[in-house]
Amino acid sequence: MTATLEPRAIGRDLARRDGGAKVRGVAIYADETPVPDPLFCRIVQATVARGRVTGVDTTEATALDGVVGVVTSTDAERLASTDDAELAVLQGTEVGFRGQIVAAVLAETDEVAREAADLVRVTYAEEEADARLSADRDDLYTPESVNPTYPPDTHEGDMAAAMAEAPVTLDRTYTTPMHHNNPMEPHATTALWEPGEGDAGHLTLWDSTQGVHPVRQTVTQIFGLEPEQVRVVCPYVGGGFGSKGNPHANVIMAAMAARAVPGRPVRLALTRQQMFSLAGYRTPTIQRMQLAAGRDGTLRGIAIDVVEQTSRIKEFAEQTGVPTRNMYAAPNRRTTHRLAALDVPVPSWMRAPGECPGMFGPEVAMDELAAELGLDPVELRIRNEPEVDPETGKPFSSRNLVACLREGAVRFGWAGRDHRPGMRLEDGWWVGTGVAASVYPTMRMPKSTATVTYDGGRYIARIGAADLGTGTWTVLPQIAADALDVPVEDVDVLIGDTDHPEASVAGGSSGTTTWGSALVEAVREFRDKYGEDPHDGDGASGSVNPNAAEEDYAMSAFGAQFAEVRVHADTGEVRVPRLYGVFAAGRIVNPRLARSQFLGGMTMGLGMALHEQSLLDPRTGHVVNHDLAEYHVPANADVDDLQAHWVDEDDPYVNAMGSKGIGEIGIVGTAAAVANAAWHATGVRVRDLPVTLDRVLPTR
Repeated sequence: MTATLEPRAIGRDLARRDGGAKVRGVAIYADETPVPDPLFCRIVQATVARGRVTGVDTTEATALDGVVGVVTSTDAERLASTDDAELAVLQGTEVGFRGQIVAAVLAETDEVAREAADLVRVTYAEEEADARLSADRDDLYTPESVNPTYPPDTHEGDMAAAMAEAPVTLDRTYTTPMHHNNPMEPHATTALWEPGEGDAGHLTLWDSTQGVHPVRQTVTQIFGLEPEQVRVVCPYVGGGFGSKGNPHANVIMAAMAARAVPGRPVRLALTRQQMFSLAGYRTPTIQRMQLAAGRDGTLRGIAIDVVEQTSRIKEFAEQTGVPTRNMYAAPNRRTTHRLAALDVPVPSWMRAPGECPGMFGPEVAMDELAAELGLDPVELRIRNEPEVDPETGKPFSSRNLVACLREGAVRFGWAGRDHRPGMRLEDGWWVGTGVAASVYPTMRMPKSTATVTYDGGRYIARIGAADLGTGTWTVLPQIAADALDVPVEDVDVLIGDTDHPEASVAGGSSGTTTWGSALVEAVREFRDKYGEDPHDGDGASGSVNPNAAEEDYAMSAFGAQFAEVRVHADTGEVRVPRLYGVFAAGRIVNPRLARSQFLGGMTMGLGMALHEQSLLDPRTGHVVNHDLAEYHVPANADVDDLQAHWVDEDDPYVNAMGSKGIGEIGIVGTAAAVANAAWHATGVRVRDLPVTLDRVLPTR
């Protein structure tokens, strides 16, 4: 058991410390870094999905006044490591996907660089490409693991026998489309290479990233540099949603360009369109769900078989089937993952990878089972609540899913709901309600270190953490203040720089739990050394320690989403008047910021439900709706009443703060809740996201 902190600052509804700077427009982002006399880099992208570059004509581009040079695979720096094909920028002529970087222009102004990039003429020996995902391909394969290190397949009991013998069975296929993260701030880097004697030199990257230390680790490996030769700075991030969790090719291109013009900083910012091929995306999924149940709704078997895509040049296997392994009790279980390696860009993390797409199929299937049995969907979930983690047999450190379902039902006004679909027509709109459950694992990264020093009556902590807009600048001082037992106003925490101690990536909803744990250890070391009366200059450090409770308990956050959907009887227009979420996520460090995170996740889930769909042309490997004009995201008009609540949860096992991650749990069940409500409104079961008017119109 981990001794938790007595709350003084934790739990207070404090405003963002960085809010004023952002509102006034003085917060500095990567592409705004004040550097003297910068050059501007614009990339040239492949226009074929597979093949080989046979020539690059730079004549027109270099003739423009202000163009400094064009970098191609012929004259690009040879990298020390090309093991990661996504990051082996300009190291050969092979084209692995449409949108791959095939050249880059350096110019005195951004406008000239952009014009010059359009004038670079690239010729190709094009090969036949394969960019079509289907579940009946004969070349599907089993990955060695799924993100991050889960086994791809699990089996327990006899699922085939359960399906053959159960009085009620369900066998359905559900799909989720390709999604793109689309943070408001594009991926951007300002890079400066300052040469030294011989091979020495120093590289500074002002990068929009979810982890400055992971960027440094990648860059040093690829360029063959020592860690002390690279500094990465990122005080503010304009959103990431996973796409900035790992450095992509644009970061390597910026560093390469800077090393080509020693002493001059280089700016490289991807356009919105370029982000659709270079910044990762959520793979489309095909999910076959099987449920076997008794007449009372008790599950006798649950199975999910997932097919998804990866890039031919680099594998990423989303853990779509993993949440099925521990969500509901059933003696017979199966989960499988199969990949199709296609000539497409490289997929990567997107908010709640695995759990987000992987809970759509199961939660809609549970709704279908409830309808088949004539059971309330909330009650069906409660009847299948496991006593221990179904996969490992471990007890839960805390699991309040039932509390979330029950409180959500009360807040939403679920009681008395007519379970029959298509029964409410109000002013020309069919009205329905739906529910879905959510789960997201509670993770703590194994490495992070913090320091604490005393200076002039203030405590200053340092850790290379990141703030994606999630509130890191604010919540870490709250955690440090409680550990120090001093007012939060007396504490500063400095983040976003590799000059600070090593910190893990802001991913997997693990940031606060990981960095906060390191801060607590640093404070304990500080107090052990200096007591309650330190002197100026006194300091100590601390790192994340292993949590023995992780061996004994299963740790996750849970939630329940409730949606009301209205579908116009004549046009099929879909509206969501109400969307409520109730969550169990440990101790809430800052209610104001937590509510913002929950609502943000639910809003992103609403986009997944109603709008988001990257349309890949399989003939060309090109995402055709590659901007925010055609890749639609939610607006205020899409939901009227959006609420997030949480149940009080005391979990002494997860960490010293008692906190769980909150950044991703909000998105997980939202799309399923909306789809279930759309069925209740119309009688049409939408099994393929998004829920658009053409999919609900056939009923009426």
